[in-house]
Parts: sequence; structure tokens; C-alpha cells
Amino acid sequence: MDRPPDLAAVSRDPDAFEAFYREHLAWVRRFVARRVDDPHTAADLTADVFLAVVDGAAGYRPSAGTPAAWLAGVARNVVADHVRRRAREARATARVSGRALLDDQSLERLADRIEGERMMRELYRSLAALPDGQRAVVELVAVDGLSLTDAAHALGISPGAARVRYHRARNRLRDALPSPFEVIA
Repeated sequence: MDRPPDLAAVSRDPDAFEAFYREHLAWVRRFVARRVDDPHTAADLTADVFLAVVDGAAGYRPSAGTPAAWLAGVARNVVADHVRRRAREARATARVSGRALLDDQSLERLADRIEGERMMRELYRSLAALPDGQRAVVELVAVDGLSLTDAAHALGISPGAARVRYHRARNRLRDALPSPFEVIA
């Protein structure tokens, strides 16, 4: 993600916004798609990210990091807000709904699918067990492809702190994961 001439112009100049949107749309789509499993939700969140960009672009400070890091922070906040909303909705739904009955065939298919995804659950549990700061750095670097420096800016920490968190996370994952997993390079 290259730096646009004037990111603040994105909030007031339709041409600047269009250029920023076209340049970063693919990255934002990938970022969102890795975090949600519904295409409609992914489309909505992608739009929400760019609405947040328009709202916040005037406040962008180059000293706080690259536009890519700033955009990663915006996207992360939009997705986190969505996750919090969904969790509240799920808790409310659980309070008022009963359990749907499954037939034997459905239960068998579900059990097969659950077993097939066992290793991924182990990976997710290991990632979830990391302290929030370490997990955030790993997600931004290993999953979203940001540099450690850009991840640091997106998280509002120093690049040195990001390197330390990433190193500690890799060591924890290496110790926690079974041998078929490769620890993030």
C-alpha cells in the first residue's frame, strides 16, 4: 500500500477518495474476509471501513505511521466493533431461543466436520491463549501481511515492542502447538 499524496484529502475530495479506495480495496477485502464467514457481512464491513476512512482521514497524522498502518487500525476497529455487536446479539438470542433438533445423519456429518477441523481449532485456541498484544501483532504480521513496523503503528506501539511481542508469541506457539504446525516465520 503506497502512500497517497495527501491522505487528509480523502475526506473532502471525491477523486482522492476514489484513488485511495481503488488502491486499498483488495487489501481491505482480504482483511475482512479472514475475519468473517458471510459474504454479505464481509461486503458491509468493507464498506464500513471506507466510511470510517472518510470520517477519520482528516485526523491522520503521518508521524503516527504509514497510511497502510493507519488503514489497518481503522479496519481492525471496524471488525472488532462488529464482533462485539454479534456477541451481544448471540447472547440475547441464546436467552430466548431453544435448541434445534438434529437427525442422526446430520449429527454424523457434523461430527465428521468437527473432527476434520480439529487441528485448526487447536491453532485458534493457541492464538486465543496469547496475550492480546501478542495475538494482535501475530494477526497483523502473519495473517494480514503487514510489516512489524506497520503493525506497531496500527497498534499504537513502538516497532521494538512489536518485535518483542512477535518473538514471544512465536515461542509460545512453538511450545503449545503439536508438531504438524509450522510456527510463523
